[in-house]
Amino acid sequence: MTSAVYFKQIQVGPMQNFAYLIGDPASREAAVVDAAWDVSLALDTAERDGMRVTKALVTHFHPDHLGGDLLGRHVQGVAELLERVKAKVYIHRAEAEFVGRLAGLSPSDVVAVDGGDETTVGLVPLKFIHTPGHTPGSQCFLVGNRLVAGDTLFINSCGRVDLPGSNPQDMYYSLTQTLAKLPDDTLLFPGHDYGEKPFATMGEQKKRNVFLRFRTLQEFLEVVAPFSPRF
Repeated sequence: MTSAVYFKQIQVGPMQNFAYLIGDPASREAAVVDAAWDVSLALDTAERDGMRVTKALVTHFHPDHLGGDLLGRHVQGVAELLERVKAKVYIHRAEAEFVGRLAGLSPSDVVAVDGGDETTVGLVPLKFIHTPGHTPGSQCFLVGNRLVAGDTLFINSCGRVDLPGSNPQDMYYSLTQTLAKLPDDTLLFPGHDYGEKPFATMGEQKKRNVFLRFRTLQEFLEVVAPFSPRF
């Protein structure tokens, strides 16, 4: 693994979304994560830093992360990104086919991935972690000790489980059996700026985030049944 990683967190849109740029300073290649709301901001940031976007990673199909129609409002997203750069769009297999249609992508634009798969950005390795719950194909991206978690895990909270396609049981296992197993020094970078700070260590979250601390599925369901965390 290369020792240096180019990494930028960018706040975009009225829903306090985070987009990310992840790249290899040596090759100057970069991937953009959840390129929605302001495609120009992500591309201009990469260009200003001397980076070239060659891949697009999507955490899940909701339009505030993918682009498309959001309650009658058009949100810029991967379709507009591909009008400006030549890139493949990496989507979990559970959502790849219909997400392509939602975003107006051709089958040749989409790379369907599974949890445990890896890709590289230049020489920087990136691992896909399937974390269903918020949506069936929700996925996180692990680059070194950085976890880009989309709407699965927030600072001191987690994603909603009361939306179409959500599954509280899946969310419980994604949080407690997958993400909670990551090393304490892993840095959590969420999909929205909903916390007291923009990132945190997993060690801190294991102590402070109640959604990582439930001992049983039943306890988790009793809490999330009456209400759902923020999305």
